[in-house]
Amino acid sequence: MPITARANPRVKENKAFDIIINGITYRVKGELISLDQIVDHAYPDGNRGPLVKFTVNFYNGGGRPLQGKVSNRRRIRIKDGTVFNVTRTDRS
Repeated sequence: MPITARANPRVKENKAFDIIINGITYRVKGELISLDQIVDHAYPDGNRGPLVKFTVNFYNGGGRPLQGKVSNRRRIRIKDGTVFNVTRTDRS
């Protein structure tokens, strides 16, 4: 019998949320957001060379923890008004 993944009923995948990234409000769909999605909004030019690093901090999150740093392997639960501060650095 094949194993099928069941959707988590507590995750609101179709709901839209207004979040703030670097002072700009974005409407995003889904209750979870990844580091790549946040960086795509903050820096749409796509400048992601091998020497470019991004630091993403957040507060007013939709789950635990309510604030902190976003890591590569983690998705953050959001709610209306979650704030992200994204910094791009280039090791030159």
